[in-house]
Amino acid sequence: MARHHQQRALLLFPLVFLLLLLAPPLAGAWGKEGHIMVCKIAEKYLSEKAAAAVQALLPESAGGELSTVCPWADQVRWHYHWASPLHYANTPQVCNFKYSRDCHNSRGQQGMCVVGAINNYTDQLYSYGQKTSYNLTESLMFLAHFVGDVHQPLHVGFQDDEGGNTITVHWYRRKANLHHVWDVSIIDTAIKDFYNKSMDTMVEALKMNLTDGWSDDIVHWENCKNKHATCANDYAIESIHYSCNYAYKDVEQDITLGDDYFFSRYPIVEKRLAQAGIRLALVLNRIFGGGEADDIPLQVQ
Repeated sequence: MARHHQQRALLLFPLVFLLLLLAPPLAGAWGKEGHIMVCKIAEKYLSEKAAAAVQALLPESAGGELSTVCPWADQVRWHYHWASPLHYANTPQVCNFKYSRDCHNSRGQQGMCVVGAINNYTDQLYSYGQKTSYNLTESLMFLAHFVGDVHQPLHVGFQDDEGGNTITVHWYRRKANLHHVWDVSIIDTAIKDFYNKSMDTMVEALKMNLTDGWSDDIVHWENCKNKHATCANDYAIESIHYSCNYAYKDVEQDITLGDDYFFSRYPIVEKRLAQAGIRLALVLNRIFGGGEADDIPLQVQ
């Protein structure tokens, strides 16, 4: 994947990271809060080996927390122009995802989509502990971010409306686009209305659901046909299903979306955040666990 671009970008990484870690989030993915929540969940399910490897790879500015750097890929996307297509995949107005048809950039370069990116950065991280030309700190931060992205339903949306970006709506009284509603607005409304304006309280509620309400579902979230490294293709198939059946459903240009939409869609957002966290931990446990991760269930550490 555009390896010469990546090597050139590495020269800018230390300065770019320090300057942009504090920059405001850009539109186009789970908002900053969504990515942080995904990684806070994942951190609790890392094996000892995976947690140690993650700690070794994190930049000093992260303060020892993976969640701190999970929004990073959004903050550098306009500096790493080649990476912009890696945040999503679009389908030709159909409710299914096919890698060979849908995973490419605007120039038709295959593999340049969120699924290809997850697979690519996973492969790079398998070189951890060996001599490698890759910047594995970047590989980790990209991977953590893109696993979050592929679980946002409209990151696998329709090409004609750019995953809902060109569908103008009103979220209650505020003008927005449909993609932003799923990136940011639903989460912000939930934090304000249900969790006393506290993202950490929402994270704790999601964790509680994982050990209670969703506990029987986790084993199914872990499974996929491809046991090598990632199940990203399966996650994209899930997302286009949710896009068609929830995100796009009953939405038209200039519609006002309010309580009916929020209360019927918020459970999907909540579930996808939790799934992304569990699955990110699973990927990292497989990468850094020396083959042990397929033999043991995920457990809170």
